[in-house]
Amino acid sequence: MGEQARTRVSAQKPAQTRVPAQKPARVPPQMPAQLSPQMPAQLSPPQPGGTAWISAVDALLAQARLGLDRVAPADLLAEMDAGALVVDTRPAAQRARDGKLPGALVIDRNVLEWRLDPTSPHRIPGLGGRERRIIVVCNEGYASSLAAATLRQLDLTRATDLEGSYQAWLALQAGSTVHLDRAEEPAP
Repeated sequence: MGEQARTRVSAQKPAQTRVPAQKPARVPPQMPAQLSPQMPAQLSPPQPGGTAWISAVDALLAQARLGLDRVAPADLLAEMDAGALVVDTRPAAQRARDGKLPGALVIDRNVLEWRLDPTSPHRIPGLGGRERRIIVVCNEGYASSLAAATLRQLDLTRATDLEGSYQAWLALQAGSTVHLDRAEEPAP
């Protein structure tokens, strides 16, 4: 009888069905908490009558620039005369197309941190210590801001970048002006 009771109980169990796993819904990234209160707090496209929005990468860029004392193109030579290390991170194709930045050390962006980190075995020797002023230059001033913020995380506390970067410097040399805070996206 004990065996019959076991059979009856197991027969009364509900059938288990296998439910396929669902992918979690994509959640937009949150704006960094340290971002200034003036920045819009919405990271998705605005609804009619809603608040302005900011993309995650624009929020990241704004956060990076909060801690930088960016250098104006007209002040670059004075910074160099005062001992600043200017680092050109533009790709070889851009340097070939637009020209070199006189006095700048060329370091590819993908190895920048390893070449400048004072604790890295891959550091370029003789560049000075953590206290040296480092000015990162890219093509238009977007990637250089992110790179300079990363260098500051490596305790290179005087790292910064050039406003408008190489294109602003080039325009200054040609005697024209460049609007440095364009709302348009950087060229690829």
